[in-house]
This record gives sequence, structure tokens and C-alpha cells, in this order.
Amino acid sequence: MSNLKATKRENTSSSSTNKLRATGFIPAILYGGKDPNQKISIEKKAVRDIIKSDNFLSKVLELDVEGKKEKVLPRDVAYHVVSEEPIHIDFMRVVSGKKIVLEIPVKFINHPDSPGLKRGGVLNIVRRTVELKCPAESIPDDITIDLTGTDIGTSLKISSVKLGENIVPTITDRDFVIATVAAPTIIKEPEKPAEGEAVEGAEGEAPAEGEDQAAKDGDPAKKDEKGKEAAGDKKPDGDKKPSGDKKPSGDKKPSEKKPAEKK
Repeated sequence: MSNLKATKRENTSSSSTNKLRATGFIPAILYGGKDPNQKISIEKKAVRDIIKSDNFLSKVLELDVEGKKEKVLPRDVAYHVVSEEPIHIDFMRVVSGKKIVLEIPVKFINHPDSPGLKRGGVLNIVRRTVELKCPAESIPDDITIDLTGTDIGTSLKISSVKLGENIVPTITDRDFVIATVAAPTIIKEPEKPAEGEAVEGAEGEAPAEGEDQAAKDGDPAKKDEKGKEAAGDKKPDGDKKPSGDKKPSGDKKPSEKKPAEKK
């Protein structure tokens, strides 16, 4: 159990709190139980490493407030928005016989003893913490899951976890999954060309300079010939027959009628 020393603070104004932080201390509050709430301060360097642990908010600590020792449980930590340094901590007194609800971190052990992981399987963690209801005096540090003998396709559920006496999960309507041993995901790589196989455009004679452009643009000489032919085929406007060349309607040859034969 970790021990922390704290001092009482009477002045709770904003300027006093900011001055406290500037001198390397973190303002905090102690509440719960029969005693009144107590505003305290803790040295930052003494609590910095403990805060970084995964189970800080579910770990019982011994708090020494000017000689008076009490078992406490951290319930909340406020951080600075820019520096991400802790700027305030809430501690709750641990009262014997009282049950509390906590998020307990999950810990996996014996990875090398899992046949599924040895064969390339992947541990798929569904829940990194599990919410438990437990007595204040017997809070577990973590939920330990043994991976020994687990194969690909194994589901690790809450029913397979051994919990302490009077410790129960808050979810009671189903046997929920904490983790699974999943099959490995195989990514198919693109096929590489066989050795010695010629790569198009990489071997052989390179095209002569200008041929490649000619292939794209076409033969300019042929283009010129086609242009000339197109220009020669087109009749100029002056070659059109004038409308005066049209025969007048009067030049039509009159139809001749044969005289009727006399009988």
C-alpha cells in the first residue's frame, strides 16, 4: 500500500490555490465517512508516479494528514488542459463494511503458454476494465486472466474469472466477453514477376528519338498530304454554277401529238 503525506489548507481562494500549484503542490479534498470534508495539499512529485499507474483510481492508499493516517481511495483527478499536469485530486475515505463500485483494470498473464498465440493468433481485448461492486476494505488491484491453454477461437468471459469474496460485476444479466483469441489476418501480397521475365519497356531496343512522339502525334508528312488532298478536293466557291445557267421554263420542248389514223 502506497503512503502519501498531506497538509491541511485553510485558505481556499483562487490566488492561494494558484500559488500552491506554483510551489509544487496539488490541492485536494478528502471526504466520506463520519468526519467532515477536509481540504488538503499533496506534494506533486510524491504522487506523480502513482497517478500514472493504470489502477490509480481503484487503488487504496494510506494518507497521512499531519499525523492522522486514513485509508483513502482516489476518485477523480483533474488535469491542466495544456500541460496535462494534475491540478486537483479527490480522495474518499474507505469505510469498513461499505460496498463501492469501481472500474478495475484487466491484466493478462502467461502469453507464451497460449497455443493459439504461439500459432500466430491475436489477443483481441474487448474490455480493458470491468466495473465491480466490492467491499471497500477488499478492493482488488486488478482482474487477472490466465492465458494458459487458450487456443484460437477461445472466448474469455467474466464467468471464467475468479473474483474475491463478495465481489461481483455490476453487469449481471449476461456472461459478457472480456477478450478472445482470434485467428491471424493474412494479407495477400501482389505477385512478383518471375526471374528472367522481360518487363515491357525495360529490355530490348529503346525506340528511336522522335518515333515515340511520332507514334503519338502521327506522321507529319502523312498529315501534310492528307491536308493537301482535303484542300484539293474541296471546290472553291467560284466553281459553283451560277443560277443563270438554269434553263428557262420557256425552253421546254412542246409535246407533239400524233394525228389520229384514218380508217
